[in-house]
Amino acid sequence: MIIAESPPVSGLYFYDAKGKSTEPLFSALMKQLAFSPGSKEDGLKEFQRRGWILVDATYEPVNTPGISNGDRDDIIQRDYPLLRADLEGLLSDRSTPLILIKANIYRLLKHRLIEDTFNVLNDRSLPFPSTGHQTEFRNEFAAILKSTGLVV
Repeated sequence: MIIAESPPVSGLYFYDAKGKSTEPLFSALMKQLAFSPGSKEDGLKEFQRRGWILVDATYEPVNTPGISNGDRDDIIQRDYPLLRADLEGLLSDRSTPLILIKANIYRLLKHRLIEDTFNVLNDRSLPFPSTGHQTEFRNEFAAILKSTGLVV
């Protein structure tokens, strides 16, 4: 399971099958799966078929202009009980591996998730795969999977 920050204010929601397969996070995760979908819908089906799930730490877009980093952090922390409830409802048990995307998600949630006995794989933050961080994301994500013996 992957935990990202929030749906973007742009409306480019990961699970919107009408979106483009070139959206940064979607495209990066398809590369991790070594899958080139004909459409975003095809990619979402493959993502699901392989057992992957992505949830957001909050479903309030926090990359809205005017929201400070502190306010963003406050919203994510405020909504942690909702995230925990989502995880409890989606996972058969808490040993399911979790990968946290974005430095703030790692910083804010890693220890809380571990305290709540979830299995966080990251031992360091993973950048969001855009604005020049695509290669770093690809390499770090692959390293996390390799270090834990997970295969995509």
